[in-house]
Amino acid sequence: MADEITISIDGVEIKTEPGKMVLEAAIEAGLYIPYLCYHSGMKPFAACRMCVVSVEGGRGLPAACTLPVQDGMQVRSETDEINETRRGVMQMLIADHPNGCLTCHRIDICGPSDVCLRHVSVNDRCITCPKNERCEFKDTVRYLGMELESPLEYNYRDIPLEVSDPFYDRDMNLCITCGRCVRVCDEVRGDAAIGFIERSGRALVGTSQGTSLLESGCEFCGACIDVCPVGALVEKNHKWEKPRTVQKSICPHCPVGCQLNLEFNGDGKFIRAVADINAPANKGQACYKGKFGLEFLNKETAIKQPLIRRDGLLEEATWEEAIAFISSRLGDYIGDEFSMLTSPNSTNEELYVAQKFSRAVMKTNNVDQTSNVTPELTVGLERALGYGAATNSIWELENSKCILVFNTNVTENQNVVAVPIKKAVRQGAKLIVIDTREVELTRQADSWLRPSPGTELLLLGGILKLLVQGSLHDPDWISDNCEDPDTLYYVLDTIDLASVAAETQVSLDDMSKAAELFAASDSGSIVYGLDNLSTDLHRGCVVSLVNIALLTSNLGKPNSGLYPMRTGSNEQGAWDVGCVPYRLPGGRHWSDEDAKNEIEMAWSCELPANRGKQATEILSNSDLCGVKSMFLIGDSPNFTNGYFAMGYDHLEQLEFLVVQDSFMSPATAVADVVLPRALFTSKDGTYTNLERRIQRLANRDTDLTDSDTESNALCLIAQKMGYANFSYRNPSEIMDEIASVSPIYSGVSYSKLAQQTFTVFSSGMDNPKPTQLLYSSKEHRGLQWPVLDQESLGTAVLYQESFKAGKAAWITPEFTLEGKLAEGSEYSSWLVPGRVLLQSDRDSKLVSGRLNHLVRDELAQIHPSLAKEADVSQGDKIIVETAQGNLTAIVDIDDSVPVGSISITTLFGQLAVELQESEDIDPMSKVVGLNVLPARLVKN
Repeated sequence: MADEITISIDGVEIKTEPGKMVLEAAIEAGLYIPYLCYHSGMKPFAACRMCVVSVEGGRGLPAACTLPVQDGMQVRSETDEINETRRGVMQMLIADHPNGCLTCHRIDICGPSDVCLRHVSVNDRCITCPKNERCEFKDTVRYLGMELESPLEYNYRDIPLEVSDPFYDRDMNLCITCGRCVRVCDEVRGDAAIGFIERSGRALVGTSQGTSLLESGCEFCGACIDVCPVGALVEKNHKWEKPRTVQKSICPHCPVGCQLNLEFNGDGKFIRAVADINAPANKGQACYKGKFGLEFLNKETAIKQPLIRRDGLLEEATWEEAIAFISSRLGDYIGDEFSMLTSPNSTNEELYVAQKFSRAVMKTNNVDQTSNVTPELTVGLERALGYGAATNSIWELENSKCILVFNTNVTENQNVVAVPIKKAVRQGAKLIVIDTREVELTRQADSWLRPSPGTELLLLGGILKLLVQGSLHDPDWISDNCEDPDTLYYVLDTIDLASVAAETQVSLDDMSKAAELFAASDSGSIVYGLDNLSTDLHRGCVVSLVNIALLTSNLGKPNSGLYPMRTGSNEQGAWDVGCVPYRLPGGRHWSDEDAKNEIEMAWSCELPANRGKQATEILSNSDLCGVKSMFLIGDSPNFTNGYFAMGYDHLEQLEFLVVQDSFMSPATAVADVVLPRALFTSKDGTYTNLERRIQRLANRDTDLTDSDTESNALCLIAQKMGYANFSYRNPSEIMDEIASVSPIYSGVSYSKLAQQTFTVFSSGMDNPKPTQLLYSSKEHRGLQWPVLDQESLGTAVLYQESFKAGKAAWITPEFTLEGKLAEGSEYSSWLVPGRVLLQSDRDSKLVSGRLNHLVRDELAQIHPSLAKEADVSQGDKIIVETAQGNLTAIVDIDDSVPVGSISITTLFGQLAVELQESEDIDPMSKVVGLNVLPARLVKN
């Protein structure tokens, strides 16, 4: 490295880079300097003074966390003066912290039931602290060799514990005011839900607003818990449990692909999740789902034995009986009378076997994933650019200069993606949000375009016209990299901007501002979903967003590009391996003759000729599109949220239904056969996240026949039905076959993934460390496809050399309106729900109890014209009626709300309480979305 410099720490020479701090350089080199307030990913704070050092030729004892490195610098971190200074600082910290055990020589042999020979009170003992045996503070005290007696008087704060908020407890008697929690909440998460407060003239940590986390804008991501060096912030569940084993895995809740370190106690019970600080997709961050939503791993109601329905009742059976029964019955439904529906948290290997079983054994393309309800999300990307996936990596968003977020509640549904977005905004990036709902990112936006529901495509057409009309596009780049845009320009020329403003209810000034902001950036990113859009608008909106990126030359380079927000954790993988009805392995179209011939040769079979039906078609059609038999893997919220019309009721019409799941559900209740399904912690395989990153789930070798995976079950059924080409010893062999028939995975193998695992320097297990660093000895980078050959290490940014077909294609949609309410309908308005973290301008009442609740009257924001039409005034109480139920609210007249919309924005904290109270086995997988609904307003 050209700008590499050399410094010496305690006589050890290390190489580092200019701009780093001494403490950072030491940690990266595996050298230990004590610290308590520093934490990777946050700015140096220099509050604890534990990391003081001396520099040859320098003055005093500067803090290593704020001391910049200089070439040739000679640093000492272990001298008598330094250690005495550290002990003096530690004495002050100990004086305010329960310390009966901290300096006692018997601490390693004293148990929780032992009588203390020194008569230390219960509150002052380490063994009663939830962080005992995993406390960074205690480890640091021991490292410094603190004396039993202290010259300072001990002062117990006697602050009441805060145990009534969701998910985690707060005990400020244990706080050492290191500031890590405050800083991670502010600097990393961008929330500032907790901050420094004053109590009796002393600094402490508390909520930034109110007394409850529900009032302060907490998103319950758990980042503060993961960085806390003491027991001040701890998870409610298994609060006192100590980890005995740690397993690295991938979160199954969303497509970000967060790596988590899962802690288990001595009995194998899951106790908590800690985000992996070296993970490329999440960089030490998690969300409320990943941090607090894995308790289903401990449910004792998991299905353990196959069940067969006999005389109307499900009865236990052996695996052999179940496989034989399924094999004999499925033979009656060969062809399009069969459908395979897989789970969004199935692995790539399981999904591959599922689609192979459907096509090779059952002779049908009726195979889909239950989360694949908006397939047009990426089809437009594929047709215009070449690949149906995000063009760039998640954390490149941090360095984007302008970010356009379109119709996606990313802070809740793909939470960690919002972290680099919010950080970019704090660094000066411009944020444009197009969404009729008020969501968290609208509050941070430089430009919030709030179109009337159903006019989103027309609005994008207006922005495209403004880009071209105002010469805000890049003609030279377009000429070099794109096909002729004349057709698009012709159609845009026909758009009347005044009509667009009138229909969308977004002013021309606001549209122009958004167009100018995005065009002015040399690195603009588009993060988009299709929430609440009519299916007729899906493709048009996607290709319009692609066209915006092309017009502004924001493709094929870092810190820019397009990010489709999928919902299923491995939905991208399903498309990659062909587990959707219109794609073959490699994401190739089902009618691609070359692909079909290649796969037929590999599988020694003939592929089906008919186009397959997707899940939404089958489960929204009264006759199930002719499907009479189904193999359903896992449960799905889409059975109850409207995507699958009749939902579970449709399953009763099937003649033969096999359900493989981990727990009983409404689907298993009507199944003819129920098979146990392994939880994600019990299987090996790979997930592909939304940035195309292929990551191994278990990072350990497993025997396929040792687990209740769908791969194992389907292979046994296929073999029983006479198909020998389903013999795999382990998931690695399945991946090898995927690579042989999928060009974008050609260079992927488990050995290649292992090569992308790197050792992270550590100062040794005996030295104190933050919890996240304890688990950070390895960095598992995975591979971002396309990985076209064995030499390739993947592709972080798509289209840097060129587009797949040489030049990008322009796809011109018809810029129309959809979703208008029918004349004479009983519902003449739209209920537009929103959800944010904090509304400091609103009054709420905190009701304390076993679990805190917020009570308040919700405001229904409506346009003055709707208020006049409904004959209501400011402050009136109204009822908002929808087909899904009614709610009451107080009228708030606001001319920024689109005419015909009833906007009601609630607090995320209320959702957190509902999730904490839920008795559902896996409530995090069923979080209710912010769905716009036809409604009417009735004066109460």
